[in-house]
Amino acid sequence: MRLQLTANSATTLAALGIVYGDIGTSPLYALKESFRASSIIASEANVLGFVSLIIWSLLLIVTLKYVLFILRADNNGEGGVVVLMQQAIKNVRGKPVWIMMMGLTGTALFYGDAMITPAVSVLSAAEGLTVISESFRPYVMPIALSILFALFFIQKKGTHKIGILFGPIMLVWFSALALIGLYQILHSPKILMAFNPYYGIQFAITHGWDGFIGLGCVVLAVTGAEALYADMGHFGRRPIQTAWLKIVLPCLLLNYLGQGALILGDPLAIRNPFFLSVPHWLLIPFIILATFATIIASQAVIAGAFSLTRQAIQLGFAPRMTIIHTNNEEIGQIYLPLVNWLLLTAVTLVVLVFHDSEHLASAYGIAVTGTMVITTLLFCIVMIKNWHWPALLALLLTTVFLCFDLIFFSSNLLKLVNGGWFPVLVALVVVTIFSTWRKGQLQIKRMHQNNEFALDEFVQNLHDYPPQSVCGNAVYMVADPFNVPRALLHNLKHNRILHNHNVILTVRTKEVPHISDSERIAMKQIGPNFTRVIADYGFQETADIGHILKLMAEQGIELDTMDTSFFLSHDSIVVADNTKPGNMGRLRARLFKWLYTNSASATNYYHIPANRVVELGAQVKI
Repeated sequence: MRLQLTANSATTLAALGIVYGDIGTSPLYALKESFRASSIIASEANVLGFVSLIIWSLLLIVTLKYVLFILRADNNGEGGVVVLMQQAIKNVRGKPVWIMMMGLTGTALFYGDAMITPAVSVLSAAEGLTVISESFRPYVMPIALSILFALFFIQKKGTHKIGILFGPIMLVWFSALALIGLYQILHSPKILMAFNPYYGIQFAITHGWDGFIGLGCVVLAVTGAEALYADMGHFGRRPIQTAWLKIVLPCLLLNYLGQGALILGDPLAIRNPFFLSVPHWLLIPFIILATFATIIASQAVIAGAFSLTRQAIQLGFAPRMTIIHTNNEEIGQIYLPLVNWLLLTAVTLVVLVFHDSEHLASAYGIAVTGTMVITTLLFCIVMIKNWHWPALLALLLTTVFLCFDLIFFSSNLLKLVNGGWFPVLVALVVVTIFSTWRKGQLQIKRMHQNNEFALDEFVQNLHDYPPQSVCGNAVYMVADPFNVPRALLHNLKHNRILHNHNVILTVRTKEVPHISDSERIAMKQIGPNFTRVIADYGFQETADIGHILKLMAEQGIELDTMDTSFFLSHDSIVVADNTKPGNMGRLRARLFKWLYTNSASATNYYHIPANRVVELGAQVKI
């Protein structure tokens, strides 16, 4: 029992470090920006109103919606918008393109969030220096950029060595949040009245338009709620729930109450209530601790972008990219160079364009609330179609969730002109790329299907009329294991030879996160010279040819890579002058061609020895 308790505690601590970095650093700017954006004075009623709205947002949106309900919609322990989309599609008849588009949009919005979170978090921490002295303000941006550059540059080294420190540091951070909050509450206990939802409701009704604008910043207190669901596969549902209910929620509530208590006593403290609530002699250590916390929050978002991109590649929504495993013992520790440098470029531009956390907060929120709305709608489908809940009950619960989601989303739409356009633009670009790649791949697949031959009949024909045979092994990688690989046809057509042993290899991505090695490989002899091999991988895994060959050897087929040639089909895309109905337009066709040309080769993606690869292909018009 003691060992189990220790293991559970360690997992909870790890979840604290990875999952709660984003929402855990929201106190740096959430309450401050709520007052600033709405231009509402810091009267007692207004302070109680804003703090009450934050408290009940944490209780209803994060605790009720995500912790108690959404976390139950997992796929073999994995979560996230992509997983929820798959769950929703599973039992819906026909081709639910609209469900897929919702999932892709939610995924795309995450990238906008991933570009803003590091910038706003690190800038907010660095701005703590201005509380010491305004003379530090010119140094805030250079300090923030230096921290962000260092963070992105260490990604290629892997973060597993420093990752073990994330949990303890965040435990110290949350403890500090609670202590300084409690310190301020003791000076002004009247703030505890904010637990009464009356003050939040009264505030929203009384202030009308200004209150509606303020709601757009109140949602900053729940940014990172999606991470609870998206990172569930790393730690499991129970540790995430335990960390929230026993540590994160109480500490956040105490801190927001403490900031409110400070403003009740000194209305001028609204300029930076977080750092002003810290005793002056603790300010510098607290700024350092806040910086570490924001780095951890940024790291979690970056790692999430890597993981989400790999899922998109595996499920056929994004072109292949180079994926580097930075830790052989942890399958989730990956590094995508292209995504890393694109994020660094985007985050740098965000900091240079928006300058400070106040302006960045204007861009923050649309991505978060948009994803929340999509999650609620997809969850409704899962409740009805997968869990077979009564439709009335599912719709009632969905309505409750949407009441909050849509109010927050609509209030954040007001930020479109003042920076909110940025995450929307990013999401639009990502959705366009995802949908174009998907449609282009399906179009190529349809074209090839018109010229395919059944593999079994083809092998029998070769047995009856054998071509010239040469020593060695040949591995033909093909998407469909039951049709003849085009590379094999080209090899016979041009070289008129056949190897002694031919392996028809198909790597498939299943709609589950992970597959055990004992169930990964399926082999079947289909002729004296041919073996069909199907290797299944989960969408959280990356196929590796060395790993596949090792598993094949364990089942009796051992291939020496020095005596094996790998034949790959590679098409040359040509954009047709006139597109047929149902095909992509010329502009999207050109985009697909560019993506196809610049995608990582199968050789690099599957880690095939480059000196053993032969690529054969033909022109394909789209």
